[in-house]
Amino acid sequence: MKVSVIVPLYNKRCWIGRALDSIANQTFADFEVIVVDDGSTDGGPDVVTSYNDPRFRLIRQTNAGPGSARNHGVAHAEGELLAFLDADDEWFPSYLRDSVTFIDSLGHKVVSVSSGYVECPSGVSQRPMWQRRGIKQGAFRLTANTDPLRAIHTLAYMTPCSTVVRADALRRWGGFYNDDRCLFGEDAYLYLKLLLNETVSFRLAPGFYYHREASALAKKYRNPRPIEPFLVDPSGIETVCPAELRALLSKVLAIRAFKTVCMLGYWGEWRRARSLLRRFSCDQCWTLPYFLAAMVCSTPVARVWRFIKMI
Repeated sequence: MKVSVIVPLYNKRCWIGRALDSIANQTFADFEVIVVDDGSTDGGPDVVTSYNDPRFRLIRQTNAGPGSARNHGVAHAEGELLAFLDADDEWFPSYLRDSVTFIDSLGHKVVSVSSGYVECPSGVSQRPMWQRRGIKQGAFRLTANTDPLRAIHTLAYMTPCSTVVRADALRRWGGFYNDDRCLFGEDAYLYLKLLLNETVSFRLAPGFYYHREASALAKKYRNPRPIEPFLVDPSGIETVCPAELRALLSKVLAIRAFKTVCMLGYWGEWRRARSLLRRFSCDQCWTLPYFLAAMVCSTPVARVWRFIKMI
């Protein structure tokens, strides 16, 4: 078996058929599909069990979040490569063929390939944006001299729906974060480990449709979004970071923390913001993006700023 496709499913009855169709219509055929029902209550699993394709199977678990669901699927997967598709998104017909061909052409030392995407409902390719952010076609490995902002953009480019990864590499680094029914950043926790320790690769051509209109996480927040697990518990990342990349990791975490501080301050949670700012302070913090804004947002002044924006 070349590829195991894993689809976490939680209350996506309206969209799961479209996702399954996009997998069934792949021009690459050597794959299995494992849909993991994460405790759905809307009848979505019934759509899966009625799907007329023997390559598709459904397994179930008590609701534990997308990271846990993907890991459950990985535990049952037999493929050399692992691909992931969210139940509300869809792949281009050539996504698996192009991804497999690309990663095979680079050799076994490259452990993953991530492709671009078209954002819906606008139908606009996001390729120009990612090129401006420094994403380039081909193999990539972090070094001590990598700009930390480029490292952050590289991490953001790697999403489950766009990334095919070698099964042995994913298992080597522990899979997706799955503590406390994590709903945000569970994938970045894994992909940051990959970036720090492996050679990855990128295709600039779009490979899937990201349906922003169907994603609960993409809708406008009415409260502060969750904090990424690599900021809540960075020890799992720091433990596996090579010595030569520790300074880079410190700056990456600091920048992400400073941006989160700004978010918390906007919502009036300046005390949480201040705690996060102190936790991730590092040498020459003042030179990093978002630092000055974070200094303001970790004080009561941040609440006044939000009020002014609402007027």
